[in-house]
Amino acid sequence: MADADPKRDILHDTRPGPADSGVSRARRSWKRAALIGTGLFAVAVGYGYATFDADKWVPERAVRPVSPGRIAIKPGVPTAGPHLVDYKRLDERLTRLVGEDDMVGLAIAVVEKGQISFVKGYGVTQAGGDDRVTTGTVFRWASLSKGVAATLVAKLAEEGRLSLADPISRWAPSLKLPGNGQDVVAVADLLAHRTGIVHNAYDDKLEAGEDPHQIRTELGALQAYCKPGTCHTYQNVAYDAASEAVVNATKRPYAEMVARKLFVPLGMTSATVTRAGLEASPSWARPHVGHRTLKVSDAYYHVPAAGGVNSSIFDLGLWLRAQMGGEPQVLDPALIQVIHEPRVDVERRHARSRYDRDVTDQRYAMGWRDMKYAGHHIVGHRGAVAGYRSLVFFDPETKNGVAMLWNSQSGKPLGVQNEVFDAFYGRPFEDWLELDKKRKQGR
Repeated sequence: MADADPKRDILHDTRPGPADSGVSRARRSWKRAALIGTGLFAVAVGYGYATFDADKWVPERAVRPVSPGRIAIKPGVPTAGPHLVDYKRLDERLTRLVGEDDMVGLAIAVVEKGQISFVKGYGVTQAGGDDRVTTGTVFRWASLSKGVAATLVAKLAEEGRLSLADPISRWAPSLKLPGNGQDVVAVADLLAHRTGIVHNAYDDKLEAGEDPHQIRTELGALQAYCKPGTCHTYQNVAYDAASEAVVNATKRPYAEMVARKLFVPLGMTSATVTRAGLEASPSWARPHVGHRTLKVSDAYYHVPAAGGVNSSIFDLGLWLRAQMGGEPQVLDPALIQVIHEPRVDVERRHARSRYDRDVTDQRYAMGWRDMKYAGHHIVGHRGAVAGYRSLVFFDPETKNGVAMLWNSQSGKPLGVQNEVFDAFYGRPFEDWLELDKKRKQGR
């Protein structure tokens, strides 16, 4: 499959480094306005960020964190209208959805015109219990974590700590690829899943408890799927070379750098990247298959760049609006453009789900998917890990979007995304959740 966009590095690296191998390198001028801020960063002990002492931290580019009172919205109560979404109907439908046999708890945040307009939790944190899901209940993000890793790496490139054009071998020596592809695959290629190896390589070994650093050394023995940098093959173990790159570029733990550069300045007070962080949360959703509670799986916490993030729906809403450009003092508009620029076509490997009926032109950027829904350009990602699912999608032009977290393996909530975007675009209502169909059948 042809590469949708040959540009691999669109950040300028002025340091001596490896040759660019003919890659087109567009120059970017990064805003570097210094913002005064000392003693502004605090992380609760329950976060589990080892060696992170905020009092001793003097950031190179300090930013003021979002004030908790800055975004005032009452759970379940829409902000002042007018709105594109009928929130009364949406609320009623989500209440019915969470009552389905394969659902336990769910939380949603909707953003209209760049502002959170509705946020609410539904159901319970554990089947059979009475702890209600709130806007502060913490869930796992699963693969939405990939967008966090890409954003962090882009920020480090902005600061000149690495370049997106650097071969990944420079920063993540554990990663070996067929034919020494690690010396060809750029950091940007890694974040766009352009490593040239088979899809989801050795996820089974990760889930069996093997060390991801060791697994990455074994990827070089695989048969190449395509020429490095030319096709999209989705990864988890290989993708987590991004966390290794962060550690080697900063000499600090990945969790610490995510907190310093992203979670804290964005005011995402519930966000963590460890199992300990999840389970230390005052309210956290247990994983389920149907109504059977599962043990929290450790596997993907060991690849934090691929699947380690946890947070509440409110904090995911903050993340969503920041990716839309809502916090330019934290995420520079040029940086957002770098992250969201499509880099490779995505081939369809499985039968199209009914939820993707109106989806076309699927591509992948850096940690983000790019596509058209009913002819409209949208950006986002979905995630799934044992007992949890997630999604976040938005229209970068209108700055409308939706984020959802739920603690079961049901695919039904995917229909909410369609119903919300249909409302955004003024399309006729369609029962994507099939709730009205079941009502007519007396179910």
